[in-house]
Amino acid sequence: MTLSISRRERLGLVGANGAGKSTLFRIILGTEEPDTGAAEWERGSDFGFLPQESAPVGDETIIEIATAGSAFQAGDPYDIDWSMEPRAKKVLAGLGFREGDFDLPAKTFSGGWVMRAHLARLLVSEPTLLLLDEPTNHLDLEALLWFQEYLTRYPGGLVVISHDRAFLNALCNGMLELRGGRLHRYQGNYDAFLLERVARKEQQASAYRNSQREIAHLQTFVDRFGAKASMASRAKSKEKQIERLEAKAPEEPEDDLKRIHFRFPQPPRSGLKVMKMKHVQQSYGDHEVYRDLNLELERGERIVLVGPNGAGKSTLLKIMAGVVPIQGGEREIGSNVHIGYFAQNRLDNLNTKVSVLENVMEMRTAEYPLTEEHARAVLGAFLFRKDDVYKPVHVLSGGEKSRLALVRLLVRPPNVLLMDEPTTHLDLVSIDALIEALKVFEGTLVFISHDVHFIRAIASKVIHVHSGRITPYAGGYDYYLEKSKAKGEREALTAGLTDARPVQNRPATAAASAPAKNVQLDTKARKRLEKEVAGLESTVAKLESEQAEITAELQLPATYANPTRAKELNMRLTEVTAKAEAATTEWAAKSAELAG
Repeated sequence: MTLSISRRERLGLVGANGAGKSTLFRIILGTEEPDTGAAEWERGSDFGFLPQESAPVGDETIIEIATAGSAFQAGDPYDIDWSMEPRAKKVLAGLGFREGDFDLPAKTFSGGWVMRAHLARLLVSEPTLLLLDEPTNHLDLEALLWFQEYLTRYPGGLVVISHDRAFLNALCNGMLELRGGRLHRYQGNYDAFLLERVARKEQQASAYRNSQREIAHLQTFVDRFGAKASMASRAKSKEKQIERLEAKAPEEPEDDLKRIHFRFPQPPRSGLKVMKMKHVQQSYGDHEVYRDLNLELERGERIVLVGPNGAGKSTLLKIMAGVVPIQGGEREIGSNVHIGYFAQNRLDNLNTKVSVLENVMEMRTAEYPLTEEHARAVLGAFLFRKDDVYKPVHVLSGGEKSRLALVRLLVRPPNVLLMDEPTTHLDLVSIDALIEALKVFEGTLVFISHDVHFIRAIASKVIHVHSGRITPYAGGYDYYLEKSKAKGEREALTAGLTDARPVQNRPATAAASAPAKNVQLDTKARKRLEKEVAGLESTVAKLESEQAEITAELQLPATYANPTRAKELNMRLTEVTAKAEAATTEWAAKSAELAG
């Protein structure tokens, strides 16, 4: 394997989990010696490395982490870079820290925020080469977009491992792929890499077929005439020719043998009304997240939650899952509903005290019997093979933890699946496999993600969470982009007010409120219209859902065993279709009035 990296190169490193990406990083860093060869650095160059998970912190503050190892902290008044602290504060702010956070102890922050502080340290120190292992895992989209823009102007080189194809497309001018123990290099971003890889594979397959055809032709001659004395010399010559061809013949193109292949076992069918939340209130201390939240979920919906960081998307998912008890209002679960929750922190889903296999066997119940043979088969589909199943959970990588958490969900399939950033720590091939599995999942799905590719492929409805309120959009992500008039497809994921907390009632002074009286009237009318549009969107969504349900039942042969039932369904379908068309027409008119 040979690799050279120059300044200003932006290289993405991709490959299946276990292909050796982290090992390659360790060899470059010098923490692991290669069996042969060596890693050499240009004189005067240095590197900065961001691992997937940070080390435990002591008593240092956020600003001390961001400036660690610099002359700023060396104590020599004649060798202080006085621009270091202002630069560190600027980077910290870009990554989402507030000014009041800078002097707080890092141990009072979550692991994700500590990782941001370490990322700031690397950006502030500006090493010759940055090595980043899944740097976007702990960033909300606002911080990610800032970070992405910052890296486009970074003066050094960059090698990044990431599962975020939009990030790789925006940033990289070259791609490195680890496959079959070899490193393959491509020009361009991730999309260009995909196209070029297909072209190379086709060329390799063609060359392989041609070489095998020629070898087979020569082998036929040897088999036919090798035993004849008069043809022995020619047969021997052909054998040597075969040896030369085999020595330089192109290898057979590899299939993605380690690609995750799985389908969700279809769960028991739930009732039509999956969940209903009425007048829900939720706070964390003095921070009010939700006030008077009302939401209904119906069977078969595929909903993505979007909105600013801190708006309460993860909290809403936890309320749905029953992980967080509500402080006010009601949460009603429908008939035959089984909820599966895929947490943002994968360890929330795992028993860290036991092995991989034991984690799966713990899911066995009388309703869902599970043999060890079946458990190992499912684990094998998720790349836990042979002795991997005996690994203790605490030694697993981030990707392995994500895959194991998915396995635990699948062996006891829920009919309501709640997923918080399900693609985090999955490689790009695994993300595509998860998309294919979710497409045929017959249950109800609510998820949070900042992966636009994943959202577009899965979501049929969008709920925007903002300032303690929710706004449903009765269509997929492109429909949401159109209706929300967002500036960009990624920016739309966090669109909303700067302060995403619920608006608190504040007394206004007479001087401030008097001039705005007429404007307030307009605002009230607009809010009323927005409420009507949102209500119509919800009505259309429910009617379309009922249409799909009736149509599906009418497609079943068993339906026509009862002629009365079939007649009732057809009459109801005609009625629902008419209502849906009327509601859609009214929604279009109200939307035009709102836009005007």
